[in-house]
Amino acid sequence: MNISKREFMQVLSAASVAGMGLGRWSEADAATAQKGLYDVPRFGNVSFLHMTDCHAQLMPIRFREPSVNLGIGGMKGQLPHLVGEHLLKTLGARPDTDLSHAFTCLDFEKASRRYGKVGGFAHLATLVRQLKASRPGALLLDGGDTWQGSATSLWTNAQDMVDACKLLGVDVMTGHWEFTYGMERVQEIVNKDFKGQVDFVAQNIKTTDFGDPVFKPYVIREINGVPCAIIGQAFPYTPIANPRYMVADWSFGIQDENMQAMVDEARGKGAQVVVVVSHNGMDVDLKMASRVRGIDAIFGGHTHDGVPVAIPVKNAGGTTLVTNAGSNSKFLGLMDFDVKGGKVVDFRYRLLPVFANQLQADPAMAALIKKIRDPYEAKLNEKLAVTEGLLYRRGNFNGSWDQLIVDALIDVQGADLAFSPGFRWGTSLLPGETITRELMMDQLAITYPYATLTEMRGEMIKTVLEDVCDNLFNPDPYYQQGGDMVRVGGLTYTCTPGAAMGSRISDMRLKGKPIDAGKTYKVAGWAPVAEEARTAPGNKPVWDVVETWLKSQGGRVKPRAINTPSLVGVQGNPGMVA
Repeated sequence: MNISKREFMQVLSAASVAGMGLGRWSEADAATAQKGLYDVPRFGNVSFLHMTDCHAQLMPIRFREPSVNLGIGGMKGQLPHLVGEHLLKTLGARPDTDLSHAFTCLDFEKASRRYGKVGGFAHLATLVRQLKASRPGALLLDGGDTWQGSATSLWTNAQDMVDACKLLGVDVMTGHWEFTYGMERVQEIVNKDFKGQVDFVAQNIKTTDFGDPVFKPYVIREINGVPCAIIGQAFPYTPIANPRYMVADWSFGIQDENMQAMVDEARGKGAQVVVVVSHNGMDVDLKMASRVRGIDAIFGGHTHDGVPVAIPVKNAGGTTLVTNAGSNSKFLGLMDFDVKGGKVVDFRYRLLPVFANQLQADPAMAALIKKIRDPYEAKLNEKLAVTEGLLYRRGNFNGSWDQLIVDALIDVQGADLAFSPGFRWGTSLLPGETITRELMMDQLAITYPYATLTEMRGEMIKTVLEDVCDNLFNPDPYYQQGGDMVRVGGLTYTCTPGAAMGSRISDMRLKGKPIDAGKTYKVAGWAPVAEEARTAPGNKPVWDVVETWLKSQGGRVKPRAINTPSLVGVQGNPGMVA
């Protein structure tokens, strides 16, 4: 499949239309708006729908896109490292539109109040059913990070999401945070709940003893008489980014050579279309697309990038299209292929924003969600405080939700400074909205939630910051091991993202005084990956710490003063809002 520059610009133009015109339908009822906004003409004869990184958000939510998503080296100025006005310029789109709200953080508060919430499985289900009805045989692919991220997913041991995904009509999926429920629970779901309905695929997960595949590497499904292979690529750094003990018997990795072998094997079995459902992260997918031949498209996840175009990448076998479908059930990707003579000859791609007010709720899914939530409703809705400022998480360095968490850890635990993981998941709140227990748990719901207080020498604090910074800004995507920069409370520092490993962090200060490399400091944190943290005395779940702090604020939480590092060498980078 060869795509010229002219054809790529046509794709850009077509993508910019997806989701536009909401203002025209903002006053219409949902049924009318749904028809006007989401009636996408059918194209070709093979279609894939793609969702990823919903993080267990069954209800419509608010979600602010990042204002900082830096690209370093060859990634500078390239998708997905364009934010705000830089992204709009590339798309040829205008600010103050629904498209701007869907894909950028610009005027988030104003736009969110105007356009309403996004996502929600009942609304997503309506869109999935509508598109599948117009495209017989279309498959719904799930890129993972589906079973984790909410209170009900944690409290039901992921059963809420398993049942919801089956009803939604997921056909094939891969995983990442799914594995934090442990090997036995994942296998139980795959072998029992999903049996005969959902295929869980991962070519890069093998047993640590004999190297046997843990899951099917791929499946071949026929769509309108065309054999299509879907290969799974689970998050390659799961045992590093998450506790190793949860997947002790499994090995992961990127495994390009095995991916190539699986592509060749599937082609040898007659597959005319080969796609990958991936949880690599978009930069890794772009590199993989340049190294492995024979893949028609990679449907990517992990980095939560809402990218409204399919990016063509040249390789020895032709061209591979790379996509990424955002997060939090906020988007649904739609890829239409025209397959003739045993190969893909053309395509159309759309990334459709899921505006909850402009889609009717699917009755069956709404009923299931009500059934799931009913036993927990009072607990979910307990009011903890009202926020006076915008609360959000996403961004390379910090967010106001993360600032609230580190402030709480320091205050409640009497620490000098605090670290909070650079998690990308978590919903947003507007000023004046109530922080309920559910909304707090949207930031904290994991299976290793222990809050810690550790004595750490100044030199170790720098080492921690340097290591995480390299995970984020290593010029080789294959060495980026997931997540954004660790969030820091109490400590200020300077960061030079483009510097060499070990030289990016400088001028660390606590209350204005330089950190002493040999001095010991009390450092609060949470989500430790070490197994001993499970049994360490006094380690409370982080939600207990944060809830205690919220309840001590007199009913209102003041706007957070966000602690972000001084950045060097990135002025004018289009991965930052001007």
